[in-house]
Amino acid sequence: MTGGVPLAEVVRSGFVEGLHRGSVVVLDASGAVIDSAGDVKSPMFPRSSNKPLQAIGMLRSGLRLVDPADLALVCASHFGEDHHVARVRALLRSAGLDESALRCPPDLPLHKATAEAVLRAGGGPSRVQMNCSGKHAGMLLTCLASGWSLEEYWLPEHPLQVRLRAAVEEFTGEPAAAVGVDGCGAPVLAASLAGLASAFLRLVSGAPGSVERTVADAMRAYPEVVAGSGAEDTLIMRAVPGLLSKGGAEGVMAVAVPDVGAVALKIEDGQMRARMPVVVSALRRLGVDASELAEVPILGGGEIVGAVQAVW
Repeated sequence: MTGGVPLAEVVRSGFVEGLHRGSVVVLDASGAVIDSAGDVKSPMFPRSSNKPLQAIGMLRSGLRLVDPADLALVCASHFGEDHHVARVRALLRSAGLDESALRCPPDLPLHKATAEAVLRAGGGPSRVQMNCSGKHAGMLLTCLASGWSLEEYWLPEHPLQVRLRAAVEEFTGEPAAAVGVDGCGAPVLAASLAGLASAFLRLVSGAPGSVERTVADAMRAYPEVVAGSGAEDTLIMRAVPGLLSKGGAEGVMAVAVPDVGAVALKIEDGQMRARMPVVVSALRRLGVDASELAEVPILGGGEIVGAVQAVW
Protein backbone atom coordinates (compact mmCIF):
# COMPACT_ATOMS: atom_id res chain seq x y z
CA MET A 1 0.00 0.00 0.00
CA THR A 2 1.39 3.40 -0.98
CA GLY A 3 -0.06 6.89 -1.15
CA GLY A 4 0.75 7.83 2.42
CA VAL A 5 1.48 11.32 3.71
CA PRO A 6 3.71 12.47 6.62
CA LEU A 7 1.91 11.52 9.84
CA ALA A 8 4.64 11.48 12.50
CA GLU A 9 8.12 12.86 12.99
CA VAL A 10 11.11 11.61 14.94
CA VAL A 11 12.69 14.37 17.01
CA ARG A 12 16.10 13.79 18.64
CA SER A 13 17.67 16.53 20.75
CA GLY A 14 15.39 19.11 19.15
CA PHE A 15 16.33 18.01 15.62
CA VAL A 16 13.88 16.30 13.27
CA GLU A 17 15.77 13.25 12.03
CA GLY A 18 12.99 11.36 10.31
CA LEU A 19 9.38 11.13 9.18
CA HIS A 20 6.87 8.31 9.12
CA ARG A 21 4.39 8.41 6.27
CA GLY A 22 1.06 6.65 6.26
CA SER A 23 -2.70 6.84 5.91
CA VAL A 24 -5.44 7.33 8.49
CA VAL A 25 -9.23 7.62 8.51
CA VAL A 26 -11.54 8.99 11.24
CA LEU A 27 -15.24 8.09 11.34
CA ASP A 28 -17.90 9.67 13.51
CA ALA A 29 -20.54 7.67 15.39
CA SER A 30 -22.72 7.44 12.27
CA GLY A 31 -19.85 5.98 10.22
CA ALA A 32 -19.28 9.13 8.18
CA VAL A 33 -15.69 10.14 7.38
CA ILE A 34 -14.89 13.34 9.27
CA ASP A 35 -11.16 13.40 8.52
CA SER A 36 -8.57 11.41 6.66
CA ALA A 37 -5.07 11.58 5.26
CA GLY A 38 -3.38 9.51 2.58
CA ASP A 39 -5.04 6.59 0.83
CA VAL A 40 -7.85 5.11 2.93
CA LYS A 41 -9.74 3.33 0.13
CA SER A 42 -7.12 1.02 -1.38
CA PRO A 43 -6.74 -2.48 0.10
CA MET A 44 -4.04 -3.34 2.61
CA PHE A 45 -3.48 -6.25 4.96
CA PRO A 46 -4.88 -5.39 8.42
CA ARG A 47 -2.83 -8.25 9.83
CA SER A 48 -3.83 -8.91 13.46
CA SER A 49 -6.37 -6.09 13.44
CA ASN A 50 -8.55 -8.68 11.65
CA LYS A 51 -8.58 -10.95 14.71
CA PRO A 52 -11.76 -9.59 16.36
CA LEU A 53 -13.59 -10.10 13.06
CA GLN A 54 -12.24 -13.62 12.74
CA ALA A 55 -13.41 -14.29 16.30
CA ILE A 56 -16.94 -13.35 15.21
CA GLY A 57 -16.71 -16.04 12.55
CA MET A 58 -15.58 -18.57 15.16
CA LEU A 59 -18.48 -17.79 17.49
CA ARG A 60 -20.93 -18.03 14.60
CA SER A 61 -19.42 -21.41 13.73
CA GLY A 62 -20.01 -22.94 17.15
CA LEU A 63 -17.14 -21.79 19.36
CA ARG A 64 -18.36 -21.63 22.96
CA LEU A 65 -16.19 -20.17 25.71
CA VAL A 66 -17.33 -19.87 29.33
CA ASP A 67 -14.72 -17.31 30.37
CA PRO A 68 -14.73 -13.97 28.44
CA ALA A 69 -10.98 -13.78 29.04
CA ASP A 70 -10.60 -16.82 26.78
CA LEU A 71 -12.43 -14.94 24.02
CA ALA A 72 -10.06 -11.99 24.56
CA LEU A 73 -7.20 -14.47 24.12
CA VAL A 74 -8.65 -15.69 20.81
CA CYS A 75 -8.53 -12.04 19.63
CA ALA A 76 -5.07 -11.43 21.07
CA SER A 77 -1.60 -10.71 19.83
CA HIS A 78 -0.41 -11.67 23.27
CA PHE A 79 3.04 -11.00 24.71
CA GLY A 80 3.67 -14.60 25.77
CA GLU A 81 3.74 -13.77 29.45
CA ASP A 82 3.18 -16.62 31.88
CA HIS A 83 -0.55 -15.93 32.24
CA HIS A 84 -0.98 -15.90 28.44
CA VAL A 85 0.80 -19.22 27.96
CA ALA A 86 -1.06 -20.83 30.85
CA ARG A 87 -4.41 -19.72 29.42
CA VAL A 88 -3.62 -21.07 25.93
CA ARG A 89 -2.61 -24.41 27.42
CA ALA A 90 -5.77 -24.55 29.53
CA LEU A 91 -7.92 -23.73 26.51
CA LEU A 92 -6.34 -26.55 24.54
CA ARG A 93 -6.70 -29.00 27.46
CA SER A 94 -10.40 -28.17 27.73
CA ALA A 95 -10.80 -29.69 24.26
CA GLY A 96 -8.50 -32.64 24.84
CA LEU A 97 -5.69 -31.06 22.82
CA ASP A 98 -2.13 -30.06 23.53
CA GLU A 99 0.42 -27.72 21.98
CA SER A 100 1.25 -30.16 19.22
CA ALA A 101 -2.12 -29.34 17.60
CA LEU A 102 -1.10 -25.70 17.04
CA ARG A 103 0.23 -24.78 13.61
CA CYS A 104 1.46 -21.28 14.34
CA PRO A 105 5.28 -21.17 14.16
CA PRO A 106 7.47 -21.50 17.26
CA ASP A 107 8.55 -18.19 18.74
CA LEU A 108 9.85 -16.55 21.89
CA PRO A 109 7.53 -14.31 23.93
CA LEU A 110 7.19 -10.72 22.72
CA HIS A 111 7.58 -9.61 26.34
CA LYS A 112 11.31 -9.01 26.69
CA ALA A 113 11.71 -9.99 30.35
CA THR A 114 9.67 -13.16 29.84
CA ALA A 115 11.71 -14.12 26.77
CA GLU A 116 14.92 -13.61 28.74
CA ALA A 117 13.58 -15.78 31.56
CA VAL A 118 12.70 -18.54 29.09
CA LEU A 119 16.23 -18.50 27.68
CA ARG A 120 17.85 -18.41 31.13
CA ALA A 121 15.84 -21.50 32.06
CA GLY A 122 17.19 -23.32 29.02
CA GLY A 123 14.03 -22.97 26.99
CA GLY A 124 13.53 -21.65 23.49
CA PRO A 125 10.89 -20.83 20.92
CA SER A 126 7.62 -22.73 21.12
CA ARG A 127 4.26 -22.58 19.36
CA VAL A 128 2.33 -21.81 22.53
CA GLN A 129 4.46 -18.71 23.16
CA MET A 130 3.80 -17.32 19.68
CA ASN A 131 1.60 -14.22 19.85
CA CYS A 132 -1.15 -15.79 17.70
CA SER A 133 -1.43 -19.04 19.68
CA GLY A 134 -4.71 -17.89 21.25
CA LYS A 135 -6.26 -17.37 17.82
CA HIS A 136 -5.03 -20.77 16.67
CA ALA A 137 -6.40 -22.42 19.81
CA GLY A 138 -9.75 -20.77 19.08
CA MET A 139 -9.69 -22.03 15.51
CA LEU A 140 -9.00 -25.57 16.69
CA LEU A 141 -11.86 -25.48 19.19
CA THR A 142 -14.16 -24.08 16.52
CA CYS A 143 -13.31 -26.97 14.21
CA LEU A 144 -14.13 -29.45 16.96
CA ALA A 145 -17.43 -27.70 17.72
CA SER A 146 -18.42 -27.75 14.04
CA GLY A 147 -17.23 -31.27 13.28
CA TRP A 148 -14.55 -30.05 10.89
CA SER A 149 -11.19 -31.73 10.45
CA LEU A 150 -8.24 -30.34 12.38
CA GLU A 151 -6.02 -31.20 9.44
CA GLU A 152 -4.92 -28.12 7.51
CA TYR A 153 -7.33 -25.89 9.46
CA TRP A 154 -5.14 -22.93 8.54
CA LEU A 155 -5.56 -23.23 4.76
CA PRO A 156 -7.90 -20.76 2.96
CA GLU A 157 -10.08 -23.53 1.48
CA HIS A 158 -10.78 -25.18 4.86
CA PRO A 159 -14.44 -24.73 5.94
CA LEU A 160 -13.27 -22.80 9.01
CA GLN A 161 -11.37 -20.22 6.99
CA VAL A 162 -14.25 -19.87 4.53
CA ARG A 163 -16.51 -18.92 7.44
CA LEU A 164 -13.96 -16.52 8.91
CA ARG A 165 -13.53 -14.84 5.56
CA ALA A 166 -17.29 -14.34 5.33
CA ALA A 167 -17.29 -12.58 8.71
CA VAL A 168 -14.41 -10.28 7.78
CA GLU A 169 -16.06 -9.36 4.48
CA GLU A 170 -19.43 -8.76 6.14
CA PHE A 171 -18.09 -6.41 8.80
CA THR A 172 -15.71 -4.46 6.57
CA GLY A 173 -18.42 -4.25 3.92
CA GLU A 174 -15.88 -5.24 1.28
CA PRO A 175 -14.94 -8.41 -0.57
CA ALA A 176 -11.41 -9.47 0.33
CA ALA A 177 -9.21 -7.80 -2.28
CA ALA A 178 -6.40 -10.30 -1.66
CA VAL A 179 -5.71 -13.34 0.49
CA GLY A 180 -2.23 -13.68 1.93
CA VAL A 181 -0.42 -15.80 4.50
CA ASP A 182 -0.13 -14.02 7.84
CA GLY A 183 2.89 -14.33 10.10
CA CYS A 184 1.17 -17.13 12.00
CA GLY A 185 0.44 -19.11 8.84
CA ALA A 186 -3.31 -18.46 8.78
CA PRO A 187 -4.96 -16.41 6.01
CA VAL A 188 -4.89 -12.62 6.14
CA LEU A 189 -7.54 -10.78 4.13
CA ALA A 190 -7.01 -7.40 2.50
CA ALA A 191 -9.42 -4.54 3.19
CA SER A 192 -9.30 -0.76 3.11
CA LEU A 193 -8.68 1.42 6.14
CA ALA A 194 -12.18 2.82 5.69
CA GLY A 195 -13.60 -0.70 5.80
CA LEU A 196 -11.52 -1.63 8.85
CA ALA A 197 -12.63 1.47 10.78
CA SER A 198 -16.25 0.75 9.87
CA ALA A 199 -15.89 -2.82 11.16
CA PHE A 200 -14.53 -1.65 14.50
CA LEU A 201 -17.35 0.87 14.83
CA ARG A 202 -19.81 -1.99 14.32
CA LEU A 203 -18.05 -4.01 17.02
CA VAL A 204 -18.59 -1.38 19.72
CA SER A 205 -22.03 -0.36 18.45
CA GLY A 206 -23.57 -3.83 18.52
CA ALA A 207 -26.55 -4.57 20.72
CA PRO A 208 -25.74 -6.18 24.08
CA GLY A 209 -25.54 -9.92 23.58
CA SER A 210 -24.84 -9.69 19.85
CA VAL A 211 -21.82 -11.62 18.66
CA GLU A 212 -19.89 -8.47 17.73
CA ARG A 213 -20.61 -6.81 21.06
CA THR A 214 -19.60 -10.01 22.87
CA VAL A 215 -16.18 -9.85 21.18
CA ALA A 216 -15.73 -6.14 21.91
CA ASP A 217 -16.80 -6.52 25.55
CA ALA A 218 -14.39 -9.40 26.16
CA MET A 219 -11.44 -7.48 24.72
CA ARG A 220 -12.24 -4.32 26.66
CA ALA A 221 -12.68 -6.25 29.91
CA TYR A 222 -9.32 -8.01 29.56
CA PRO A 223 -6.86 -5.66 27.82
CA GLU A 224 -3.86 -7.39 29.43
CA VAL A 225 -4.93 -10.64 27.78
CA VAL A 226 -5.35 -8.95 24.38
CA ALA A 227 -1.74 -7.73 24.43
CA GLY A 228 0.41 -7.55 27.58
CA SER A 229 2.49 -5.50 29.97
CA GLY A 230 3.34 -2.15 28.39
CA ALA A 231 1.64 -3.01 25.08
CA GLU A 232 -0.13 -0.28 23.13
CA ASP A 233 -3.50 -2.00 22.95
CA THR A 234 -3.45 -2.66 26.68
CA LEU A 235 -2.37 0.88 27.57
CA ILE A 236 -4.92 2.71 25.45
CA MET A 237 -7.84 0.48 26.47
CA ARG A 238 -6.91 1.15 30.09
CA ALA A 239 -6.53 4.89 29.46
CA VAL A 240 -9.82 5.51 27.61
CA PRO A 241 -12.96 3.94 29.12
CA GLY A 242 -14.97 1.97 26.57
CA LEU A 243 -12.33 2.15 23.84
CA LEU A 244 -11.60 -0.97 21.77
CA SER A 245 -8.16 -1.31 20.22
CA LYS A 246 -6.37 -3.91 18.12
CA GLY A 247 -3.07 -3.38 16.44
CA GLY A 248 -1.59 -5.32 13.56
CA ALA A 249 1.89 -5.86 12.15
CA GLU A 250 3.39 -3.48 9.60
CA GLY A 251 2.08 -0.38 11.35
CA VAL A 252 -1.67 -1.09 11.40
CA MET A 253 -4.00 -0.07 14.23
CA ALA A 254 -7.76 0.26 14.63
CA VAL A 255 -9.69 1.73 17.56
CA ALA A 256 -13.32 2.57 18.25
CA VAL A 257 -15.30 4.26 21.01
CA PRO A 258 -19.06 3.63 21.33
CA ASP A 259 -21.28 6.59 20.40
CA VAL A 260 -18.15 8.52 19.36
CA GLY A 261 -16.44 7.00 16.33
CA ALA A 262 -13.56 4.93 15.03
CA VAL A 263 -10.04 5.27 13.62
CA ALA A 264 -7.92 3.03 11.40
CA LEU A 265 -4.38 3.72 10.24
CA LYS A 266 -1.37 2.21 8.56
CA ILE A 267 2.19 3.47 8.82
CA GLU A 268 3.73 2.99 5.39
CA ASP A 269 7.17 1.83 6.53
CA GLY A 270 5.65 -0.61 9.02
CA GLN A 271 7.20 1.06 12.06
CA MET A 272 5.09 0.41 15.14
CA ARG A 273 6.43 3.38 17.08
CA ALA A 274 4.49 5.87 14.95
CA ARG A 275 1.09 4.26 15.53
CA MET A 276 0.16 5.56 18.94
CA PRO A 277 0.98 9.26 18.37
CA VAL A 278 -1.16 9.20 15.21
CA VAL A 279 -4.03 7.36 16.92
CA VAL A 280 -4.02 9.87 19.77
CA SER A 281 -4.09 12.73 17.27
CA ALA A 282 -6.97 11.10 15.40
CA LEU A 283 -8.93 10.51 18.61
CA ARG A 284 -8.51 14.18 19.47
CA ARG A 285 -10.58 14.96 16.38
CA LEU A 286 -13.37 12.93 17.97
CA GLY A 287 -13.06 14.76 21.28
CA VAL A 288 -11.34 11.83 22.99
CA ASP A 289 -8.34 12.67 25.17
CA ALA A 290 -5.49 10.16 25.36
CA SER A 291 -2.76 12.80 25.56
CA GLU A 292 -0.67 10.81 28.05
CA LEU A 293 0.09 8.41 25.18
CA ALA A 294 0.74 11.09 22.55
CA GLU A 295 4.53 10.71 22.38
CA VAL A 296 6.84 7.71 22.15
CA PRO A 297 10.21 8.41 23.82
CA ILE A 298 13.46 8.46 21.87
CA LEU A 299 16.50 7.42 23.91
CA GLY A 300 20.10 8.55 23.78
CA GLY A 301 22.65 7.16 26.20
CA GLY A 302 19.84 5.53 28.11
CA GLU A 303 18.05 8.84 28.67
CA ILE A 304 15.01 10.34 26.95
CA VAL A 305 16.29 12.86 24.41
CA GLY A 306 13.31 13.21 22.10
CA ALA A 307 10.08 11.67 20.92
CA VAL A 308 8.06 10.33 18.03
CA GLN A 309 5.12 12.71 17.70
CA ALA A 310 2.24 13.27 15.31
CA VAL A 311 2.47 15.97 12.65
CA TRP A 312 -1.05 15.38 11.34
